[in-house]
Amino acid sequence: MRVMADTNVLISALLFPASLPAKVLLHIASNHNLILCDHIVAEIRDVISRKRPDLLGDFDVLLAQLAYDLVIAPKEPGRLMQDPKDQPILNAAIMAGVDVIVSGDNHFLKLDLERPKTMSPAEFWQFEQSQC
Repeated sequence: MRVMADTNVLISALLFPASLPAKVLLHIASNHNLILCDHIVAEIRDVISRKRPDLLGDFDVLLAQLAYDLVIAPKEPGRLMQDPKDQPILNAAIMAGVDVIVSGDNHFLKLDLERPKTMSPAEFWQFEQSQC
């Protein structure tokens, strides 16, 4: 399955390595095709640079240790997202054939798309546990 982890999942995993988002991120990278887009990586770098610059090196290490495909986020405007900053992420997920977006962002979680599905880290974890 192709799974995109949103910015907030990666930031939570970085800040709280024992958290559910961290566990979900590692599970995705180990058991599925983790997809990230350039917009997500740039957004994380921006947030960390402003709020926790001491973690930039840790973020680079995290990216180096994860197995993932990096895709380019198309910048065309879209009409599906209430928050226009999230539209490039959704565009990238659709273009990359992502099956699931894992996010804690309500703008994603309110989407009702056939594909990609949107799930919170807890929903994704529960889904994965039910597949065993």
